Amino acid sequence: MKKIHGSFTEAVSEIKDGSTLMVGGFGLCGIPENLIIALMETGVKDLTVISNNCGVDDWGLGLLLQNKQITKMISSYVGENKEFERQYLSGELEVELLPQGTLAEKIRAGGAGIPAFYTPAGVGTPIAENKETRLFHGKEYVLEEALFADFSLVRAFKGDKMGNLVYNKTAQNFNPMIAAAGKKTIAEVEQLVEIGEIDPAAIHTPGIYVQSLIEGQQEKRIERLTVQKTG
Repeated sequence: MKKIHGSFTEAVSEIKDGSTLMVGGFGLCGIPENLIIALMETGVKDLTVISNNCGVDDWGLGLLLQNKQITKMISSYVGENKEFERQYLSGELEVELLPQGTLAEKIRAGGAGIPAFYTPAGVGTPIAENKETRLFHGKEYVLEEALFADFSLVRAFKGDKMGNLVYNKTAQNFNPMIAAAGKKTIAEVEQLVEIGEIDPAAIHTPGIYVQSLIEGQQEKRIERLTVQKTG
């Protein structure tokens, strides 16, 4: 059995100043929102965060940004967050912006133990500056190094006490690959079930990648609510 935390504060207690974190989610979909809140409350700082984006101004990773706990973001999208823009333009926040497919593959490679790979994405742009390039079959590719993290924070729909995880539909997003690429993975689950209750064929993340779990309820905010006008 994996460690089951009794509180979200306990779950993030090993994360210290200067840690590198990977955080699952896409926008506000599938984010480990309670782990993020607990991390904000600890006040740890100088964090490097690897995630698709940085939440919104008042939710998700945006809470850590507001609290000046993040010093560097490695991501593929920076919209929906005015504080992100302000901190970047003022020089308070270091940002490494990557094509989304490249970011996903850098994380996947880290989890698979692959140190680097070649990709055509970014060739001839500032993304390729100071990076090795090489021709394959007459086409130029840029070398991208894998990403790793001290801690990975992920969110799953269901998890068992051996750490096997199932994600709900599009909430899979970056979560499975991030779960594999951290030295220690902490999973926030909506439902914690007994060993054997999850069909092995339904498992998205095997328990070997997960070190601890905590069950909790999520607010599941909608990032941008669009409704149809009537009449």
